[in-house]
Amino acid sequence: MPERERYLPIEEHGIIGDLRTTALVGTDGTVDWYCPARFDAPSLFASLLDAERGGSFRLSARTASRPKQLYLPDTNILLTRFLGKDAVGEVIDFMVPETSSVAAPRDLLVRRARAVRGRAVFTLDCSPAFDYGRARHEVRLVDGVGAVFTSPAGRFVLRVKPPVELRVTDGGQGGPGVVAEFALEDGEQVDVVLEWRGDVRPLADGEVDELFDTTSDYWQRWSAQSRYRGRWREVVQRSALTLKLLVYHPTGALVAAPTTSLPEALGGSRNWDYRYAWLRDAAFTTYGLMRLGYLDEASAFMDWVQRRCEAADAERDVMIMYAVDGSEHIPEQVLDHLEGYRGSRPVRIGNNAVGQRQLDVYGELMDSVYLFNREVPISWDLWSTLSRRLDWLGDNWDTPDEGVWEVRGPRQRFTYSALMTWVAYDRAVRLARSRGLPAPTERWRRLGAKAYRFVQEECWDPELGAYTMYPGSRTLDASLLVMPLVKFSGPTDPRFLSTLDRIGDTLVADSLVSRYAIDGHDGLDDDEGTFNLCSFWYVEALTRAGRLREARLTFEKMLTYANHLGLYAEEIGPAGEALGNFPQAFTHLALISAAVNLDRALGG
Repeated sequence: MPERERYLPIEEHGIIGDLRTTALVGTDGTVDWYCPARFDAPSLFASLLDAERGGSFRLSARTASRPKQLYLPDTNILLTRFLGKDAVGEVIDFMVPETSSVAAPRDLLVRRARAVRGRAVFTLDCSPAFDYGRARHEVRLVDGVGAVFTSPAGRFVLRVKPPVELRVTDGGQGGPGVVAEFALEDGEQVDVVLEWRGDVRPLADGEVDELFDTTSDYWQRWSAQSRYRGRWREVVQRSALTLKLLVYHPTGALVAAPTTSLPEALGGSRNWDYRYAWLRDAAFTTYGLMRLGYLDEASAFMDWVQRRCEAADAERDVMIMYAVDGSEHIPEQVLDHLEGYRGSRPVRIGNNAVGQRQLDVYGELMDSVYLFNREVPISWDLWSTLSRRLDWLGDNWDTPDEGVWEVRGPRQRFTYSALMTWVAYDRAVRLARSRGLPAPTERWRRLGAKAYRFVQEECWDPELGAYTMYPGSRTLDASLLVMPLVKFSGPTDPRFLSTLDRIGDTLVADSLVSRYAIDGHDGLDDDEGTFNLCSFWYVEALTRAGRLREARLTFEKMLTYANHLGLYAEEIGPAGEALGNFPQAFTHLALISAAVNLDRALGG
């Protein structure tokens, strides 16, 4: 079978979640990515990374149909429709948010099949592969309940109501699965509930209805808090709902994406695990949610930041990323037994970038703290902790690092890192003065001035007419599009406008923006797609520069690259396909920021 038929395109997926983990649901009704209980837990269903050995959970109508997906308005409840000439079937998928006010079993994946018109025949196939397909398992059918799957790596109960005839299959993912085929007449439905570590008991009457109502009410109340009333309300709200799904509620951490090893180029080696909380990504994302009025998420993130900074001592940098529980131990491993999405090896879990130095994180962090303080005064404890980290930065800001793009080649003194050092001290001084907080403001001001001069004197290439990636480099870097966004330069500053033009000429192709020219300088040999984050930064830079027609057209074009649900992966391939981990928090944050600023500039 051709690879494309064995694997749905990345963009042919929706996402559901419970604020501890998520599941991807394909347009064919297959859950092909799900890690129970926690984003970075070992997978139970991972056929997205290996169609044969990864495990999957399919529930679909067996009509000669065109599937369609949509979210119920202002929720993360996913509806997959199977449209046939003689029948229409639907599958509703959701997970129950941990913060729900009504008590509910934990770790639930709820699926409801129903016939909307005519007689719809449904297929159920639950074939798990515990621990990324490394652990064996057994299955036991239980009358009136469904099935119980047991493995050294965990257990779950599959409850079905009303009962349908389940059959045990031979399996092939480390153990047997269960399958069923059942017909539903117009208006009939069957509920299928997977509960990780659940009790062996049947579904109670009305239980799924209550779970559905609880989940729907939660998301609708959350959506109603948004302050955005601009031109692009639906896409902005979908981005906000997606970001909320990526929050690990027990700690307030926010993961970069809920998947691992979806390739940045088919067959390439740029396949990374994004199921962790990057300080940079989380800070930017918190800023985006704050702009929409979601202060609870911002407060939870600030608490998480304080705990992470307190864990670092005077001699050691903060880590650039953490596990969602705050752990720093996330060693990178290669899963050789998995073939990767459409044969794209390697499949990695963990991420060795955890040990990198990325000095820019202090700028993003202090910018988010500064903006948060406008809404909620920061605590003395947080200020004291941040002040100690700024002292550390003062002794280390001018050392080489791996930079914002996490190069796996030689360290450099990246322009973006120096730029964000200036941001860190600029915001710290402003915050100290506005609140009357004790701080060595003169030292901080001098350090910020040194970083500013470094960018202007060492990182500007007069022959090229642009700021470059690092001193002596001729490489343009799309991360420098943020200069006016963080107020390092005015939006009409001649040097920035010249850099904007050079980036437009070199890195932009019909609204799609590459991070930089791939020339091996980042320690990797293969190619990658264009970066959605950079494309939305480009929109905002054009907006700040007053080029509103160009900015709006670029923004509208970028909206056409979202999938059918308004979701974005990290990158876009040459034919408009989604590449990289999906959905990506940073992209949805950048979309929100670009929309808000473009609205304001257009008079919205």
